[in-house]
Amino acid sequence: MSGKKAYPLRINTDVLAAMQRWSDDELRSVNAQIEYVLRDALRQAGRLRGGGAPEADDTHEGHGAAHGNDTGTGGGPR
Repeated sequence: MSGKKAYPLRINTDVLAAMQRWSDDELRSVNAQIEYVLRDALRQAGRLRGGGAPEADDTHEGHGAAHGNDTGTGGGPR
């Protein structure tokens, strides 16, 4: 599994609100939703190393996201 790196992100408030709604629908944290969307865009553009399949730990999020716990990085319906 590759490591994670914290990165401060400046984001438009409307975009963040839309990501929050989408992540709520998918039962993911906002952070996990942003990472999922970025990973999918990179995969589609052919810019993700290793063929683009998400690693096992990046595809499933624990139940914490549904309760506001921002510990997961993926999962939910696709």
